[in-house]
Amino acid sequence: MSDQTTTPPSAAHARETTEGRIYTVTGSDWDEVVQAAADAEERIVVNMGPQHPSTHGVLRLILEIDGENVTEARCGIGYLHTGIEKNLEFRNWTQGVTFVTRMDYLMPLHNETAYCLAVEKLLGITDDIPERAQVIRVLLMELNRISSHMVCLATGGMEIGALTVMTFGFRDRELILDVFEMITGLRMNHAYIRPGGLAQDLPPGAVDKIRELVNILPGRVREYELLLNDNAIFKGRTQGIGYLDLAGCMALGLTGPVLRSTGLPHDLRKTQPYCGYENYEFDVATADSCDSWGRYLIRIEEMKQSLRIVEQCLDRLAPGPVMVGDKKIAWPAQLALGSDGLGNSPAHIANIMGTSMESLIHHFKLVTEGFRVPPGQVYSAIESPRGELGVHAVSDGGTRPYRVHFRDPSFNNLQAMAAMCEGGQVADVIVAVAGIDPVMGGVDR
Repeated sequence: MSDQTTTPPSAAHARETTEGRIYTVTGSDWDEVVQAAADAEERIVVNMGPQHPSTHGVLRLILEIDGENVTEARCGIGYLHTGIEKNLEFRNWTQGVTFVTRMDYLMPLHNETAYCLAVEKLLGITDDIPERAQVIRVLLMELNRISSHMVCLATGGMEIGALTVMTFGFRDRELILDVFEMITGLRMNHAYIRPGGLAQDLPPGAVDKIRELVNILPGRVREYELLLNDNAIFKGRTQGIGYLDLAGCMALGLTGPVLRSTGLPHDLRKTQPYCGYENYEFDVATADSCDSWGRYLIRIEEMKQSLRIVEQCLDRLAPGPVMVGDKKIAWPAQLALGSDGLGNSPAHIANIMGTSMESLIHHFKLVTEGFRVPPGQVYSAIESPRGELGVHAVSDGGTRPYRVHFRDPSFNNLQAMAAMCEGGQVADVIVAVAGIDPVMGGVDR
């Protein structure tokens, strides 16, 4: 374009208009025109999400991009906030399990266990939990770890075009959810692990069904490896992507597979054992690539190690109670249904009503009001599929928590999003977030 003004030969002038910057070119000054255009900074801000198929839930990514390159990246959270931590202050300690199981909905059994361990520490009954209850807790948590990693691989594969991995991941997760449904009555949000033990014992046939599952899953995990380990496209999309070294992880407080991809074998099941993990033989999976590829390899190996732990749990199962013996704390765990599958059996009703009036009153108060927890505060942490899941619980001596706050690993791990993505390309943002594997129910809680 040229205006009507007289310009000297070999000159390029720029002027701003409502449609943007316009260069007035005269003579043979193309080199100067190209240089002027190159010096002009034109960056745009793009919103990915919160409703987007590649953002792992309702996560808003605010990206400043220069062409295809990300120059600045920020996370916007809070779109799934349900006020769970505040709700806990208005329910008794046992009812709290029903809330916390819904936080990170891909690992409900880990949420329940972390919360119950904190309550049990406040009550001073950590060493009184029956052995059978502890073994079942470990068994279910490791199955939950496998199902969570399967969703991570399935959704991460889907986001970069590996649709077969997505199909296989959700297919195999169904097998685990079938076991959960048989044991707890629900596929998700179980409220099965209670302060003092479990809601009820394993139903008839559960052990055989779990053994059948343990025989099937190693072959299914092998299928993921055959699909991805030597897949040039998958390796090209993950190797060197989402890079964050050990110093960055330590500075940002990252845990789980993201931290272990730097080569540091930090796993609370080994460093701070709980629920009897010190009695199980397993290896901590690590990698040294510090990228999304290494995090994939770690999750594959962790599924294998979880199956190894589940087999040991099945061998360690011995008859016994699944709830602490203190009747002032123990939620009724030996319930039996009537012949129609509804309500309590006549035998159970006759037992609690016919023993004594005092026992009936106590049962009523325990279920409606709940037990009292001595004043104090504790921090309890477990190794979830995404890293350290911690619970800070405070009691004022009443039947309801004064305050419960969760250190959810997805929230902490998301802080690394900017460090992993800035300087890379827009397409790599998706891979980096998939490697973090955040679940927004846990981030917002």
